[in-house]
Amino acid sequence: GCSVVTLARTFFFNLFILIRRETCLYPLPEPQDLFQASQMKFEDFERDLRKLKKDLNACLGETEKVCKVSSEENLQPFKEKMEDFLTQAKTELETQEKQLTDTQKIFLELSVSFSVKPKAGEKEVSPNTFFSIWHEFSSDFKEHWKKQNKLLLQERVKKAEESFKQARQKATYNVTTKNATGIVCHILPFFFFPPFCSFSLEKTMLFQNACLHMKCEGYWV
Repeated sequence: GCSVVTLARTFFFNLFILIRRETCLYPLPEPQDLFQASQMKFEDFERDLRKLKKDLNACLGETEKVCKVSSEENLQPFKEKMEDFLTQAKTELETQEKQLTDTQKIFLELSVSFSVKPKAGEKEVSPNTFFSIWHEFSSDFKEHWKKQNKLLLQERVKKAEESFKQARQKATYNVTTKNATGIVCHILPFFFFPPFCSFSLEKTMLFQNACLHMKCEGYWV
């Protein structure tokens, strides 16, 4: 609504003044990322980790059985490689479990800081409840952010055109030759007459600037 428009406009120009850039990068998480986050469920992660732990324990049990029935001469390198694999798998699983626990804790602290309450039937705020709000806000905010960015660029282009126009007017002088002798009469054909070159505004301005320079340096005769 209007509040989002006002917020986007105010935030954009304050940020622009702060960093003094022609364009500003979008400062919020992308709406698509927030949507994907809203689809995540901690219960799914917990279930996946429990399954991985179950599969790891089963793999450990099978490895122990094979090692028991194998002769010493056939035991290696199977035993050594499986021990390394199981040790690494256990470490990675424990790391994932800790990361999930830490993420849940941070998420709950975040929801409290934004005063987001659980929906009816929820014991705690779910990622869907929290990130759906942010997804909607970020989508609206980005739309107005793009509009403000476009307006700023248009303003910059307009100022650049005005500056160029003023510079062009200052660079235009009425040059009157005293006579048709000297260096001017030698360079004049190269700017105005074929087959040496074609007439153009840029070459005319270049000729005028050259004449002005020669006059200031005392080359004008």
